[in-house]
This record gives sequence, C-alpha cells and structure tokens, in this order.
Amino acid sequence: MQETLISLSVALIAGLLMSRLAKKLNLPAVTAYLIAGLALGPFALGLIKLPYIGFATLEKVKTYEIVNQVALGFIAFTIGNEFRLAELKSMGKAAITVGILQAVITTVIVDIALVALHFIMPDVLSISSAITLGAIAAATAPAATLMVVRQYKAEGPLTKLLLMVVAIDDAVGLMLFSLSFGIAKALEVGALSITSVVLEPLIEIVLSIVIGALGGVLLNFIEQFFHSRSKRMSISIAAVMLIVGVSMLEFEVGGVKVGFSLLLVAMMTGTVFCNICDTSEELMSRVENWTGPLNILFFVLSGAELDLGILSNPMVLIVGVVYIIFRSTGKISGAYLSCQLEHTSDNIKKHLGITLLPQAGVALGMALTAANLSDGAMVRNVVLFSVLVYELVGPTLTKRSLLAAGEIKPEGRKSARKENEPAKPVSLK
Repeated sequence: MQETLISLSVALIAGLLMSRLAKKLNLPAVTAYLIAGLALGPFALGLIKLPYIGFATLEKVKTYEIVNQVALGFIAFTIGNEFRLAELKSMGKAAITVGILQAVITTVIVDIALVALHFIMPDVLSISSAITLGAIAAATAPAATLMVVRQYKAEGPLTKLLLMVVAIDDAVGLMLFSLSFGIAKALEVGALSITSVVLEPLIEIVLSIVIGALGGVLLNFIEQFFHSRSKRMSISIAAVMLIVGVSMLEFEVGGVKVGFSLLLVAMMTGTVFCNICDTSEELMSRVENWTGPLNILFFVLSGAELDLGILSNPMVLIVGVVYIIFRSTGKISGAYLSCQLEHTSDNIKKHLGITLLPQAGVALGMALTAANLSDGAMVRNVVLFSVLVYELVGPTLTKRSLLAAGEIKPEGRKSARKENEPAKPVSLK
C-alpha cells in the first residue's frame, strides 16, 4: 500500500513540475503530463528500478488502471454538461452530422490506404487487420481535448461543436468498429456473425444511454436531500464513481454478450443531470475542481503506458506512418466536408478537423479486442505508435487551432486562464 501511495504522489509531483517547463515552452499542460509519464515509465527511470521512483514494467502501470477508469468517467461526465437543451437547439443537428460523417469518411480513407498497403506488403499486414485499423481510426480521445479547453478556458462556436462531436464520436466509433471487426473475423474464419456485428454493439449503446439517463435522474433526486455545497459535491462524486463501476459489468444473456460503454454512460448521466437540475452548473464546477489531481494522474499514467519498444520494429513504423497520414487526412477532410454541408463558419471548417486528431484510450481498447485476429499484434502496435504520436502532438495542435480561431486569447502578462471569460450563447454561422 505504501508503494502505491508513494508512486502516485511521485507521479503527481512529476507531472506538476513538468508542466512548469511546458509553460515556458508554450506547450499545453497535457503534453507535459504525458512526457512526465514517459520519463517515469519502464523505458526511462523505470529501468533503474529505484524503489517508489518510476514504473519498472508496463504490467506495473496497469495496476493503476482504476485511476484511469475513474478519471475517464469524470471527463465524460463533464463533457455531458455540454449537451444542454439551449445548445442542442442551435448546434445539435450540426454536431450529429459532423460526428457521423467525419468518422465514416476517416474509416473509408484509412481502409483504402491500408488495403492498398496490404496488396503491396501482404506479409506485413493482413486485409482483416487493415479493415479493423480503418475503424479504429475513427475514434477520438475526449480527455486531451477537454483538458486543453479547460486549461485555456477556450470559449466559442468551435469549442462548443468540438466537445459535442467528440462525445458523439464514441458511439459512432463503436458501431464502425463492431461492423469492421465482424467483417474482419468473417474473412478469417469464413462466417459472419450478425449477433456480434450488429446486435451486441446496438445493445451496448442503447443500454449505456438508458443506464446513463437513469444515473442522471437518480443523482438529481438524491442531491435534493442535501443543502451544503460540500455534501452535494460529495454525492455527485459518489454518483460518477458508481456509474464507472456499473459500466465495467459484463454478462451474457441467451448467448449475447452484454456490456456498457463507460464514456457513453458517464456522458449521458452528465447530460440528463445538467438539463433537469437547476444548480447543475455550480455542482459541475465544483466537481471539475475536485478532479484536477485525478486528471493529472490519468495523463501521467497514460504516458507511462506508452510502449517505446514498438519503435524498434521498422514494419510497425511503416504501417503506422501510413495510418497516421491517412487518418489525419480523413479527420481534417471529413470535418471540413461535413461542416460545409452544415454551412458553418470558415473558422470551424478550417480548424475543427485538426482538433479531432488526439487518439488514446478508446482506440487502445479496440486494439485489445482486435488481438484475436491472426496478426492482432500488428494492429495493437500500430495503434500504440499512433497514440504515442497523437498524444504528444495532438494537444499542441488543438491549442493552436483554438488560438487561430480566436477562442483562446494569446497569453501575455496575464494567464489565458484569467483572460478568457465565458461568452454569450454561440452560433455556428
């Protein structure tokens, strides 16, 4: 127990210290936390095996997985706060259109590129893995995006649409992955399972939305019995931890696997709660303040999990570079085209795609599922490589895009955190 506490405190302190250096280099704090994690990981300080300093193995980092799950729950709960009825009326249609189209376009572009690579290098990448990677490419990481928005108090139409699209992306990515992975398995075994391709992901999405909505109603009901701010904050934290635990449950009914999406459950809880509770804004603000250290630990541990050993395999690097180039092309062009259909402003059209590049936890979870393929190790390593690249450069690109769009004020003598103030209701036009 003492090792766990000391290791977590060292990780937290390392992330904070690295953020001071990042500020001097004009980099987002998220990047600093990830670099701190790399420094403490098994490919740096972890090699020395000093007691309580660093993580000696990737398996050791995995023992802190509960921290990451809880942090993701709070991040998704906070993003759910963006789906207020007033915002949905003005931006809901655009968010759904962009959320679906950019994901589908990205999958198609990456599929074409990697299938072509398969015919050029059939011994390196199977066609089933190529199709699976195309679906994984659709996934976008909400955590890094939200942290950049929070740090610089970004506010405006691009920021609002971005947070909504990131939330919708999880459900779309889940459906695309289930469909593509089902086809990939069918190509390998010669049989297509409608249950695993359509029924199971549909059940997961529907149940996640229902459980999340019930969680929001329950939280609103219980918090009415408490009047002190600290107790109401405590019950909100307890509710999020409860839905994180519930979302981890898995069982089987009549041969159908039933599970839940953590991000969907938590986002739906936040969405329902913020729309039926009159004091949700205040409670959300307090919860955000409470989760600051938890979010730092999430990114430091995420950095420590990045496997630098994959950089020694040239084939992984080749496939990984192709994947990154065409995924980036898909996200940027897909966002631009879908925004064009919705007649959004030029600022949104030009910058939204770049802010959707970060990729992490959701993609890694999909890659873990894809390990059952004949060359599932290649899928996992390519995704690990892309996560390494996207998580280190993605937050900076997101910051620059929001800055170029005028939704982050340049930092001068005063911090952007103090300079930026909440704006009035926004329009996409």
